[in-house]
Amino acid sequence: MNEFLSCVKPYRREAILAIFCIEAETVFELIIPLVMADIIDVGVAAGDQHYIVMKGLQMIGMALIALILGQGYARFAAACGQGVGAEIRKKEFAKLQQFSFANTDHFSESSLVTRLTSDVTTIQNSISTGMRPAFRSPVMMLTALGASFFINTQLAIVFLIAAPILGFLLFQIISRVRPLYGVMQGAIDQVNRIIQENLTAIRVVKAYVRGEHEIEKFDKVNSNLRTTSERAFRLAALNMPAMQFVLYGTIIAILFFGGRMATVGGIKVGELTGFLSYVMQVLNSLMMLSNVFMMLTRSLASWRRISEVLDEEIDIRDDENTRDIRVEKGEIQFDHVYFKYKKEAKEYVLSDISFHIKPGQTVGIIGQTGSAKSTLVQLIPRLYDVTEGQVLIDGIPVREYPIRELRESIAMVLQKNTLFSGTVKDNLRWGKEEATDEEIDAACHAACVDEFIDRLEHGYDTELGQGGVNVSGGQKQRLCIARALLKNPKVLILDDSTSAVDTATEAKIRQGLADCLPDAVKIIIAQRITSVLHADQIIVLDDGKINAIGNHDSLLASNEIYQDIYHSQQEGANL
Repeated sequence: MNEFLSCVKPYRREAILAIFCIEAETVFELIIPLVMADIIDVGVAAGDQHYIVMKGLQMIGMALIALILGQGYARFAAACGQGVGAEIRKKEFAKLQQFSFANTDHFSESSLVTRLTSDVTTIQNSISTGMRPAFRSPVMMLTALGASFFINTQLAIVFLIAAPILGFLLFQIISRVRPLYGVMQGAIDQVNRIIQENLTAIRVVKAYVRGEHEIEKFDKVNSNLRTTSERAFRLAALNMPAMQFVLYGTIIAILFFGGRMATVGGIKVGELTGFLSYVMQVLNSLMMLSNVFMMLTRSLASWRRISEVLDEEIDIRDDENTRDIRVEKGEIQFDHVYFKYKKEAKEYVLSDISFHIKPGQTVGIIGQTGSAKSTLVQLIPRLYDVTEGQVLIDGIPVREYPIRELRESIAMVLQKNTLFSGTVKDNLRWGKEEATDEEIDAACHAACVDEFIDRLEHGYDTELGQGGVNVSGGQKQRLCIARALLKNPKVLILDDSTSAVDTATEAKIRQGLADCLPDAVKIIIAQRITSVLHADQIIVLDDGKINAIGNHDSLLASNEIYQDIYHSQQEGANL
C-alpha cells in the first residue's frame, strides 16, 4: 500500500482538486430537488409566476455551476489517473532493472509485459473513471437519505429494507467475480507469451511451415482468455439488473405508500416529487458504489500482480561488505565455487570450480553442450551469485565491489546477441556513451565491422530493426564485440560470440582483441577448438566440473574429452 501511495503523492494536488469538484458538484445537484419542491408547493400552488421564474433561474444557475465543476473533475481526475499509471510503470520498470537473472527467472517475460501494461492500465482507468462515483456516491447517498427522512420519516423507512438487499446481492457477486479477475490477467499473460514467441521466432515458424500449428496454439490460449473473461464479466454484469430490481421495487413501494399518504393529506404532492428525486439519487448512488466495488475488485487483482514485482527481493545487491573500490588489473580466481540456480535444488550446476587467470591472459573454456560454460562466466560480474566458495578479482571477493563498478569493468558478449532499435552508432555507444568517431572506427576495425559497415544503406547511421533483424548473425556478433571493446574493459568475456563468422574473420578478430586490449583478461567460450587454440590456458568443463586445465598441446596429448572434440571437428573439416 505504501508503494501505491508513493505513486499517488506527486499527483495529490490533482486528486484533491478532483475530489473538491466532485463534492461541490454533488452539493449543487442535491439542492436542486429542494428548489423544485418549493416551485411546486409554493409557486404553482399560489400561482406566483415571479417566484416560479426566480426559483427556475436558481435551478439553471446551479445546473451550470455543476456542469463547470464536472468539467473540472474530468480534467483533474484524468491527470491524476494517467499520472499515477505512469508512476507505477516507472517504479515497476526501475525495479526490473535491479533484477538479477535469478529474479527474472521467477516471472515469464510475457507476464512482466502484462504487469507493465494491462495491469497498470486497469488501475489508472479505475482512478480516472472511479473517483467520481467513489467520492460522489457516499455524500449524495447520505445527504439524500437525510433529506428523505427530513421530508417524511415514515416513507423513508423503505430504504432500511432496500439497503440490506442491495448489500447482500453485491457481496454475492463480488465474492464470485474477484478470483476470476486474477485468472483473467494470467490468461492475458499466456496470450502475450504466444504472440511474443511468434514475433521473435517468425523465421523459424515459416522455415518449418508451422504456421497452422501456432495458430492452433494461439486459438487455445485466446479461447481460454475469452472463456475466463466471459465468466468474469457475465458475473459482473449481474450487478446492474440486481441493482435495478431493487431500485424499481423501492420506487414502486414508495409510490404505493406515498400515493396513499397523499390522498389522506399525510404528504404534499411537491414533497412526494422531491422525495422521489432523493430516492432516485440514493438508489443511483448505491448502483454507482456497486460499480466502484467491481472496479476496485479488478484493480486490486492487478495491483497484487504488480506488487509481486515491486516486492520481489533483489538477491544481488550492494551490501554491508561493499567497499569503494574499482577493478584495477582484472586478475580472476575461482576458489572452490559451487552453484545451483535454486537453493532447494538437489544437484549443483557447478561443483568445486577452482582456477586462476592472470592479468592479460587469454583463457578458453570448452566442453560439451550443457556443461555449464555460460553459467560459469556469469558468476564473474555477479549476474548470479555463487552458492558456495568465492569468485575473486584482484584478490578481492566480487561481493565486495560495488555492482556498478564491477560491471563497468567487465564487458560481456552473451550467447544471445542483442541489438536495440536505433542506429548502428546508437548501439555501439552502449559501450561508451561519449565515444568519438575515431574510437568507434578503431573498435569496429578490431571487430571486423569495417568489412561490412560501408555496405549498409547509411553506414553507421543505418536504422536497425528490433533485435537487429536487418543484419546477419555474423554481422550482429561483430557489432556486439565492437560495442564491448568500446568499454575498454579489464575483463572481456566472449560467450560463443564468433560462432557465426568464418575462421579467417575469427582469426582477425582475435588479433584485433589482442591489439586493443593487451592487458585485459580475455575469456572465450567456444564450441570450436580453433577459437581457443592459441589461448594461454584452456579449461575443459564436463557436467559442471573442471575436467582439465592446460594449453592446447598438453590437453591434446593427455585429455580424452579435448581429444574427442578435436578429432570430431577435424573429421568434420575433412569431409
